[in-house]
Amino acid sequence: MSDITKAIQILCDEKNLSYEAVMETIETALAAAYRKDFGNKQQNIKVKFDPETADMKAWDVKTVVEDIAEDVLLAAQEEMTKRREKAKEENRELTDEETADLPRFNPKTELMLAAAKEVDKKAKVGDVLEITLEIPGAFGRMAAQTAKQVIIQKIREAERNMVFGDFKAQEGQLLVGTVQRVEGRKVLVDFGKVSGVLFGDNQVSRDNYRPGARMKFYVLSVNMGQRGPEISLSRSSGKLVEEIFKQEIPEIESGVVKIKGVARDAGYRSKVAVQTDDEAIDPVGACIGQRGSRINTIIEELGGEKIDIIDFSEDAVSYISKALSPAKVASVELNTGEKTANVSVASDQFSLAIGRNGQNVRLASELTGWKINLKDLGGEQEISSDEILPEGTVGEEAEETNE
Repeated sequence: MSDITKAIQILCDEKNLSYEAVMETIETALAAAYRKDFGNKQQNIKVKFDPETADMKAWDVKTVVEDIAEDVLLAAQEEMTKRREKAKEENRELTDEETADLPRFNPKTELMLAAAKEVDKKAKVGDVLEITLEIPGAFGRMAAQTAKQVIIQKIREAERNMVFGDFKAQEGQLLVGTVQRVEGRKVLVDFGKVSGVLFGDNQVSRDNYRPGARMKFYVLSVNMGQRGPEISLSRSSGKLVEEIFKQEIPEIESGVVKIKGVARDAGYRSKVAVQTDDEAIDPVGACIGQRGSRINTIIEELGGEKIDIIDFSEDAVSYISKALSPAKVASVELNTGEKTANVSVASDQFSLAIGRNGQNVRLASELTGWKINLKDLGGEQEISSDEILPEGTVGEEAEETNE
């Protein structure tokens, strides 16, 4: 094994890159160096490098295209200029559809048929020719510097792409990260190779994002930015609750028990609807665990957030009644056309059904997909799930009961 091969292998190990990716980077750098010292801008240079012997070969790669007369190309260029100016006056970009009728020729990557036949008599339109280039001698200082810069840049790009691929595969999953620091309304989270961002809208007000704290985060999206992967996180998403349930409850992870819906008031209360086709399993009991062991672990993970486990039902009346738990429902009348449910409860259940600032009835409505009109059987109190309740009004007395 040559010293060059050993150096490449060390680089691969340090950067966690594949040997092929590093070799491709070196060959791209050598192509840039060749163009700097011996080539020209109209060449599409490909280089093959042998790390064992330090030998290299170079080619100019061209795709054979139909012959286009010089006057036709000139006219097309003038027409292209006119169309671009017109688009600029209209304050817009010129589209590909608007230029599709114009003949084009790229001398860097294409070679007209007549010229191609001078290289290879059998050449035909669509062929890719690799025209061998001579290597006159050693590269100069500037070319070597160019190669070095290309290698550094490409290695960084390869690292970023590898990290991006790793985290892109984890989009929609939970990751454990360490709070790095808080900058205004955003929290930076360290995942080792890269940092994620938790914006204000995706935070939970009751969470304590102190530097050094390890927490679970739901990966909303992973995109490639100019400086590398950009990871957007959430602690408030209902999907976070769903993923924690999958981690903590084997029956959900295996698919025996299914989560049919999650409604969440982040940091305060969530309602989770579950279902199973296995008659031998109680889906609600499976989620709660013996003496509440499973659900207590989840509540602790969510910083004390209350969790209502609802037994899902295809029957809307039954589902809505269960969703309003812990309140007991007297009757439910459905208006299927407007998807509205008129729900009656006893007087002593009214505040409980509403919940703190309408929280219980709002979450029940969100979970079931029905607008809920709540009525007190013993009086004239009535409220709808889509009404916004002011702080300290209806439902305040239920706060102590709910908590």
